[in-house]
Amino acid sequence: MYDEDDLSLLDAEAELESPLDQMEPLTAESEVPKPDPEEMLPLLEHSQPQQRMLAARAFCDIEDERAIPHLIRLLTDTCPLVRVSAAYGLGRNPSSDAVEPLIAQLGRDWNGYVRKGVVWALGNCRDRRCLAPLADALRTDVPAVRLWAASSLAQMAEVGYEAVVGAIPPLIEALVQDPIAAVRSNSAWAIGQLCRELPSNVVYATAVDALIQAFAEDQDLGVREDAKTAILGVGDPRGLQLIETLEQEGWF
Repeated sequence: MYDEDDLSLLDAEAELESPLDQMEPLTAESEVPKPDPEEMLPLLEHSQPQQRMLAARAFCDIEDERAIPHLIRLLTDTCPLVRVSAAYGLGRNPSSDAVEPLIAQLGRDWNGYVRKGVVWALGNCRDRRCLAPLADALRTDVPAVRLWAASSLAQMAEVGYEAVVGAIPPLIEALVQDPIAAVRSNSAWAIGQLCRELPSNVVYATAVDALIQAFAEDQDLGVREDAKTAILGVGDPRGLQLIETLEQEGWF
């Protein structure tokens, strides 16, 4: 779907992070003073891209619903650094009003870092409308975007049963087929999160089977470990028995 050469992006696992990945968590214990929203809000409309970027970046650390309309508008800014900052800002300040603009930007933005921020924000919106674009991103986008699309699909656990059922198939597909181990690992984790919300039915059984297959067959040790952790978290008896049997045989 996307030309990775044109994007100069992310076809190696070492490049799966973006400049905003090291955001400090929003915690009361932080010793670093948070930006003053009264100062940052006017800067979201500043004529200079650098000022707009800094202001949008500030709302990655603070929550203020007054910023949401401005951040939505900045999703289409001409500067990609402003757009990625706005996407992360909306991830910190999720809103149902932002869902459609985020989906639209995911479909048209040429910059992989922006799309990565958008899929993170869509996951945080916890909205049924986010399911289809996140699933499509997991299937078709560049590795870093697929990585975060898998994690964001785990947020469907808070949306409802139908959303969980819809998120499982693309995650299983990624767990089994994605060429990037980190994407497969995130898919295993996401499946584990979603399985906790499912009754013991055919969807649940299919998802657990995929985790068991990844644990037993994936060539990457990290993926096998993450599949094992997911199985342990779900507590599925079949999976637990397989883990115990294989470990007793010294396979793992």
